[in-house]
Amino acid sequence: MIKQLHIAIVFLAVVFAAGAQPADNRPGPAEKVVAILGAFDEEVKFLQESVQNRKEQTVGGIRFVSGRLNGKSVVIAQTGIGKVNAAMTTTLALMHFRPSSVIFTGIAGGVNPNLNPGDLVIARSTAHHDYESVTFDRKPTRQTRNAVTYGMNPAFFPADSLLLVYAEAVAGKVKMEPTQPGGTAPRVVTGIVVTGDQFISSAARVEQLRTVFNADATEMEGAAVAQVCYQQKVPCLVIRSLSDKADKNARNDMLSFYKTAARNSAALVVAIIAKMP
Repeated sequence: MIKQLHIAIVFLAVVFAAGAQPADNRPGPAEKVVAILGAFDEEVKFLQESVQNRKEQTVGGIRFVSGRLNGKSVVIAQTGIGKVNAAMTTTLALMHFRPSSVIFTGIAGGVNPNLNPGDLVIARSTAHHDYESVTFDRKPTRQTRNAVTYGMNPAFFPADSLLLVYAEAVAGKVKMEPTQPGGTAPRVVTGIVVTGDQFISSAARVEQLRTVFNADATEMEGAAVAQVCYQQKVPCLVIRSLSDKADKNARNDMLSFYKTAARNSAALVVAIIAKMP
């Protein structure tokens, strides 16, 4: 009996030791996973190529790349453009991979007149600029309704405070590419990002978004991701690199600058991952 007990203890010790030192650097069972999402290929390509011990799998038709980035366990996916696609992919990521936090990365149009293509906005908060409803007591509201609690969500979804601290801590240390050869290095600011299922290319619309929301940037996915994470109580951060100023030249500027802008946003994400414990 004593001999059998001794063998069992040795066996358990070996099992726990193996769990503490995962083979081929894969995450252990208790290790936290960070989900990194972007709307289209250029926004996630650099990150996916930087992952070690890559593993690809398809969930609900969406391709997820998991592995290690700067020593941390991550899963990366391209959501597709627009709020519905972004919300769907975020939900799949939360349900299948159970990430401890979500970071959304990519490009945006500038709304703050002091920002230029190439500059980055770390979203202190995000909001839907194309959502408006009426409450049961006939009052207009921009607040969405929480499908989990049936209460009202905040009009502005706040970034996770700890992720925001990490982002601001590394922002000035990341080497960014200028959009033009010999141009000035992009600036990184903390601000408000607004989301809608519209590509904004109108100075009048930009003025409205600035006046109504005090927005710094506008895009098509961030608030949808933030809402899903808020309702599921998962920390979230949205990072946007400006490819244009959302004016009449937005389409041409976006096509000219989006690759550089996407790489800069991804570079900031890599630095944040390195900063995380």
